[in-house]
Parts: sequence; C-alpha cells; structure tokens
Amino acid sequence: MTHLLLGINHLTLSTTDLDRLLAYYTELLGATLAFERAATPSDPRFAVIDVGGNDHLMVVETADPPITGLDPLGQAGWGLRVGTYAQLCEARERSLGAGWPVGEIETLPAQWTMTAHDPDGRPVDVRAHRPRTTTPLPPTRRRLTSGPPPVTSRHPARHPSPAAPG
Repeated sequence: MTHLLLGINHLTLSTTDLDRLLAYYTELLGATLAFERAATPSDPRFAVIDVGGNDHLMVVETADPPITGLDPLGQAGWGLRVGTYAQLCEARERSLGAGWPVGEIETLPAQWTMTAHDPDGRPVDVRAHRPRTTTPLPPTRRRLTSGPPPVTSRHPARHPSPAAPG
C-alpha cells in the first residue's frame, strides 16, 4: 500500500486573546504569521501561524478560555520542534526573559525537550532531535528537574553531539 500521509497540516488552538498568543508564537518563538482573518457574523477571528516544515498552528479567538490541562500521560500532548540544542536553549532563555513559565531541558534517548506554557497557560513541549550515532546508551530517561520518575524507553538511545549535554 502507498504511504499517502506527509505529516500534520495544522493543529488548532483556542484563545481569548488572539493578539497576545500571536505575539508569543511569532515574536518570542520566531514563528511566522501566515494569515489572519477578522471575525464574521458566522465565524470567529482566527490566524494561521507557520511554525516551519509545512506545519501550522491555527489559532481561533473564542469567548471561552482554552483547556490547559495535561494529556493522559501527564505531558503537554503536543509540541514544537527546533533544529538544535542551542536553539532549544535560546527558546528557553527567551521564554524566561519574557516571564513565561518554562521547565528545565531534559535529555531523552533521541531528543532534548522542555515544557513551556503559553500566555493562556497551555503546556507545549519544545524539542530538538539529538544527532544519531551507532553507539547506543542505556534505555532510560534522564530527568534534569524534579517531577515524575524516569520513564524507560524501548527505543535505542543515541549519544548527543559534543556541543550538547548527554
């Protein structure tokens, strides 16, 4: 059977303050506003943000506050990707500098991750994939902050590049 899917086209977020959320994702994290549409009598105001790699966030302004809880695994339930560990560190520093909550960077077998909270309080994982090598690490997750116990992984772990922590 032919593989038809190429990826996720978009993810829709709701917010009570579209301008504030657009500023967070574009000005703070570097996404690009693809387009914005004013409210009509039948539809709310919304915008589409290009987060790279043909991936988009559709942000819809609503009267009701968004759901900001964690997924059933206690995680954000969705995430964004940056290209390198250095860019992940930069995203963290920008978030902290702007006063937004963000966790420590964790090292997973195949990537580095942190959980930030957008202006609505919604958690979002921001991740950078680790370089692949042929030397596997033990299949455990190292957590750099307090929280849930480490999660084991069945996927082979990879060593990071020399410029980033292991």
